[in-house]
Amino acid sequence: MCLPGEVAPCLMPTSQNTSDPAPLPCSRPMNISQEERRLIASPWFAATFCLVGLASNLLALVVLAGARRVSSYRARSSFLTFLCGLVLTDFLGLFVTGSVVVSQHATLFDWAGTDPGCHLCRFMGVAMVFFGLSPLLLGTAMAAERFVGINQPFSRPAAASQRRAWATVGLVWAASFSLGLLPVIGLGRYTIQYPGSWCFLTLGSQVGDVTFGLLFALLGAFSVGLSFVFNTISVVTLCRVYHDQEAACQRPRDSEVEMMAQLLGIMVVATICWMPLLVFIAQTVLQSPPVMLPSGQLPRHAERLLLIYLRVATWNQILDPWVYILFRRAVLKRIYPRLTVRRSIPSLDTTIPHSLQPKCTEETQPQ
Repeated sequence: MCLPGEVAPCLMPTSQNTSDPAPLPCSRPMNISQEERRLIASPWFAATFCLVGLASNLLALVVLAGARRVSSYRARSSFLTFLCGLVLTDFLGLFVTGSVVVSQHATLFDWAGTDPGCHLCRFMGVAMVFFGLSPLLLGTAMAAERFVGINQPFSRPAAASQRRAWATVGLVWAASFSLGLLPVIGLGRYTIQYPGSWCFLTLGSQVGDVTFGLLFALLGAFSVGLSFVFNTISVVTLCRVYHDQEAACQRPRDSEVEMMAQLLGIMVVATICWMPLLVFIAQTVLQSPPVMLPSGQLPRHAERLLLIYLRVATWNQILDPWVYILFRRAVLKRIYPRLTVRRSIPSLDTTIPHSLQPKCTEETQPQ
């Protein structure tokens, strides 16, 4: 999702539109003046933000393409497939939502005149949900893949790893898109948000709004929590094997350390960027008495908090590619020279007797 700007005009009840037959189904009253909107942010800010994010993700895609060409390690290739899906999702999210936001700033179009059927608003709402949930679910899928790869390294056929990874990415996209379509078919609503330049789910007290808001927030929070569990177990397993004096031949490869460092970075970024927004959505829709007035208007402090938390969440799409770019082996070895040790991991599965595991030497290279 691209950072929503603040310069576009908001649809709100005035003396000029009182003769309209009916308000837009995606409109909400907002007590904000044109001058106040112009003081909140500049259109150049949103455009610059989007360009920086797009350039970061393009750079990460180029680096990933080079890494995939030289990678022969099965687990690494599968992990790179998930990373490609994540970076591609972030790139498309910035491009799609950024196109709407920057166009809105450039033309200062009025939602009522430009989008009387609320088709553009619903499209942006679906895009915000889809490109918001997909990175969180992909982070969970990556954590689960590494959890299985570290604890059960021989449980998956090598030929199917990349196909299974792409199938998982496609499944995540399908699940996120299906969830984003729920307000379109009647569960919840997408409405224009403060200060009138973007659309998102409605933090109202109607049953549909509460249900969809909780579904979005709880699914996102569950994804972050499950990633934390999987990553914690994986790191503990790697540390145990690395420091086990009786299993010196099972020292982790550079690739294992690199993948876990990148995965932990992705998890930390997702937690910091998304949890404030997810918690705020859940608290707002559950608050009693309802925060949203019967007219559909939110208190100014709630409107501003939603905008701030959404801005923080948007940084996830810029920071994700830099986690991969900066946490590569070439960079990690400069920080921690001991990563140059090139011993392989015959097995991390403690159920295999040590006497049956292959012997390793200093010359053993990663698979």
